[in-house]
Amino acid sequence: MTLPERQLANAIRALAMDAVQAANSGHPGMPMGMADVATVLYSDYLKFDPSDPKWPDRDRFVLSAGHGSMLAYATLHLAGYARPTLGDIRNFRQLNSPCAGHPENFELDGVETTTGPLGQGLATAVGMAIAERHLNAVYGDDLVDHRTYVVAGDGCLMEGINHEAIGLAGHLQLGRLTLLWDDNKITIDGSTDLSTSEDIAARYAATGWHVESCDGHDPADIRRALDAALADPRPSLIACRTIIGFGAPNKQGTSATHGAPLGADEIAAARIELGWTAEPFVIPADIASAWAAFGEKGKALHAEWNDRLANSEKKSDFEARLSGKIVPGDAFKAYLDGLVAEPPKVATRKASENTLGALTADIAALVGGSADLTGSNNTKTSSTKPLTKDDYSGRYIYYGIREFGMAAAMNGMALHGGIVPYGGTFLVFADYCRAAIRLSALQQQRVVYVMTHDSIGLGEDGPTHQPIEHLQSLRAMPNLLVMRPADAVETAECWALALAQESRPSLLALTRQNLPPLRHDVTENLCAKGGYRLRDAAAARKVVLVATGSEVSLAMDVADKLEDAGHGADVVSMVSTELFDEQDAAYQADILPDDALIVSIEAGTTFGWERYTGRHGLRFGIDSFGASAPIEDLFKHFGLTADAIAPQILSKLGN
Repeated sequence: MTLPERQLANAIRALAMDAVQAANSGHPGMPMGMADVATVLYSDYLKFDPSDPKWPDRDRFVLSAGHGSMLAYATLHLAGYARPTLGDIRNFRQLNSPCAGHPENFELDGVETTTGPLGQGLATAVGMAIAERHLNAVYGDDLVDHRTYVVAGDGCLMEGINHEAIGLAGHLQLGRLTLLWDDNKITIDGSTDLSTSEDIAARYAATGWHVESCDGHDPADIRRALDAALADPRPSLIACRTIIGFGAPNKQGTSATHGAPLGADEIAAARIELGWTAEPFVIPADIASAWAAFGEKGKALHAEWNDRLANSEKKSDFEARLSGKIVPGDAFKAYLDGLVAEPPKVATRKASENTLGALTADIAALVGGSADLTGSNNTKTSSTKPLTKDDYSGRYIYYGIREFGMAAAMNGMALHGGIVPYGGTFLVFADYCRAAIRLSALQQQRVVYVMTHDSIGLGEDGPTHQPIEHLQSLRAMPNLLVMRPADAVETAECWALALAQESRPSLLALTRQNLPPLRHDVTENLCAKGGYRLRDAAAARKVVLVATGSEVSLAMDVADKLEDAGHGADVVSMVSTELFDEQDAAYQADILPDDALIVSIEAGTTFGWERYTGRHGLRFGIDSFGASAPIEDLFKHFGLTADAIAPQILSKLGN
């Protein structure tokens, strides 16, 4: 006998109620409201194999409304994934449980992306859909032919990143992307009428999306809408009209079910309303069996895919691509040798472009882009033709003025696999990207942020475009590798390091202005140490000058003046404080010895440099906003010249 689908959906509702109640914390309303939609999706549409959650050709399911995490945990458990177990769900939101308050990709297989910050799940899914289309263009339908489904709430659709994400998806006609909107008309504050009156369906249609609506509690109507979405070549929005907290007779349809346990009395009443007689955290055998059957269909599809892969002439290349292993090749080595033979005086943004020219020639997995600053970020190469709706095989994405959307989409590409994404904007606009950069770091994804115009050195655009606090604030972010190279050799080394990071993102801070060559050997990647001695003191060492990026050449000039006065000065290029802090204590003590005056020089805030200079060291930088003027005038105005710095150091030394 076939079980009524409502009973299958009620298993989600029961687990959501019970887990949130046991934790005395959580959001039962959304899982209860979207349970019918999720049941239909898993039963007839979602392609997955619970025995192999990393199957490359699985459909991606993204819970953008991550506060409703019990929807993900319940469906993963019911569909037959090894985890979460019922024990895990009993420990929902408790220390060391994989069932965290919001879904985390590193805690559970089957959670495709970490969600919670609203809107980012949807924007990340856009990147997944781009990755699928690109790899499909390269490897064909036999190996890459899957879809991306997103469940999002009103909060996701209100956040500004939603506008950026859907505009890009519509422009690229990502028809394998389907967004299931939990249209329950409730937010934390109450009815959505309190804060919005926009026509969401019209907004999506205007950006090139196909739009459907359905009764989110009628399986037949849900199927009709999904079938229409799958038949349309555009990305699709399905407005699923639902009742938040469906089944809780006294609280459903209200914000009371959004972010708090229902309470024992309401749960008892809901069990009666839903006809659910099982004890808490118990799934009746017939319902468990029906859910397990959904996963069996995916196992058969996976077996067919395995046969196609085994017989594909592209098998070796495909598996190598998906492995994520990247080794710069002959073009990169030849480029490094050329830097030694003919050291260039170039901006590090130009050095980055030159490096990328060699890397993208060797590494097909590199897919780049820029937030409408291609000519400034220098992120396009001769090997990266545009990725467009007419040619998904391209490797360069024109993101438009969508910094946040770009960063989130890059997360999606990295999470999907088979692509190492990089994208550019000005360093000051890291503020627009920051929430997505943070998720790159939290999710341990290899995403490369190319941030140019990294100081007052950008000149006349003035303080709105001149980053001051940005480098230090980004360095404060856990698991983000920030690198600021000083010349072309260091830039190349930083790119090699960024590509070697399989479990963290990297950010390259690059100059607009030309910089002199400082490194003349490439036998060892010295940037891997984070900070290294670029120049040894000639006289007895009294000072260690620690500088980054464009200020390393300034430190060399300061060292000349100190040496002329009889004081030996080392110059340390502190390319990355993160990498330096990872070195052993002996190395750090050798580079920054206790018997020397430590001086930092960076064209940004001095905040944080006391970690290296100590209380009695000197810190040269900028602790105000910038100004609009030519570069040379700005450095002189802010005292970042050898003539301004050297006398202060000499005074400190007692001269």
